[in-house]
Amino acid sequence: MTKKKEIMDEAALKRALTRLSYEIVEKHENIKDIVLVGIKTRGIPTANILASNIENHTGVKVPICELDITFYRDDLSTVADMPELKNSKFETEIDKKDVIIADDVLYTGRTARAAIEAIFAQGRPNRIELAVLVDRGHRELPIRPDYIGKNIPTSQNEVVKVNFKEIDGQTNVELYEK
Repeated sequence: MTKKKEIMDEAALKRALTRLSYEIVEKHENIKDIVLVGIKTRGIPTANILASNIENHTGVKVPICELDITFYRDDLSTVADMPELKNSKFETEIDKKDVIIADDVLYTGRTARAAIEAIFAQGRPNRIELAVLVDRGHRELPIRPDYIGKNIPTSQNEVVKVNFKEIDGQTNVELYEK
């Protein structure tokens, strides 16, 4: 892959997540009923930043759950011969809560669909919403995010890569050509 350009630098990425956290707070009357669920891998730092921002705005510490969707994927046989299952047992009760799935990039919608199935395997929330840092289009399923950091129209031969310091050594959003 060839890097085409940086779409968002660290400051722009942080601004987008700050705005998303304000939107979440505005939409929810009772912040204490929210549970953030970060999809492994880069949905987790996305959820962590959103939770930190929400706590800074409201003083409420929103619980965060980590979700591995491996066994809920519809393309499991094409991912690996022996996929590794990581523990996704939630330490926070999600029944009758407003669950917000956090992920870095929304593309076809298949990851979000798998996350919804995995969440229902954990409990019965009142509502499930989707917060993404980047929506790049090309949906294959009727999935629409509730909170979007940035819409980035792409072609099928482009890849949007979100980087976080704790995983990638830098924080930004880049566009690559396949």
